[in-house]
Amino acid sequence: MSQTEIVISGFGGQGALLAGQMLAEAGMHEGKHVTWLPSYGPEMRGGTAHCTVIIGDEAIGSPIVQRPQAVIALNKPSVTKYEPMMKPGGFLIINATLVEDQPERSDIHSLMIDASAIAERLGSIKMTNIVALGALLSVVPVVDPVGLKDTLRRKVEKIAPDLVEANSLALDEGLAAAQSLGLEQDAAMPQGG
Repeated sequence: MSQTEIVISGFGGQGALLAGQMLAEAGMHEGKHVTWLPSYGPEMRGGTAHCTVIIGDEAIGSPIVQRPQAVIALNKPSVTKYEPMMKPGGFLIINATLVEDQPERSDIHSLMIDASAIAERLGSIKMTNIVALGALLSVVPVVDPVGLKDTLRRKVEKIAPDLVEANSLALDEGLAAAQSLGLEQDAAMPQGG
């Protein structure tokens, strides 16, 4: 394998940083090498916030991601910024609730998931990031979804105990939404791709 490089990006407050942190922690609990590099600063709360996550079987030389294999874009500015940077054959998970345009590149795989609409239907738009994580894991299986659910449960119990089950369901809904597109059968990245 080596490693998988992921960017998670959205408006400040959409939970991009938290999603990346949970993904990295789940990888760590599986005994993998991980980095999580959040973007803090004036872009928080309204601007675009992002983080990078690298998960691998061996030591990671640098937390800097220049050509991600996977991107979760929770808003249009994130698609605009990260689509051009992606490696050919990579996976772009797009929150189709906020982004109507199809990606421009034909050498990447894109999944248009109504993540915000799904999250809202489940009870809170704040779970958009979790729906998108589920979609990501459907095509880029860098961690076991069961392990991510354990990490999710530990995190959510501390900040919103009444939303533990809803967040677990949001992860499942994201997995199912991506699977319904059929992409995971044809093009999913091998674990560690």
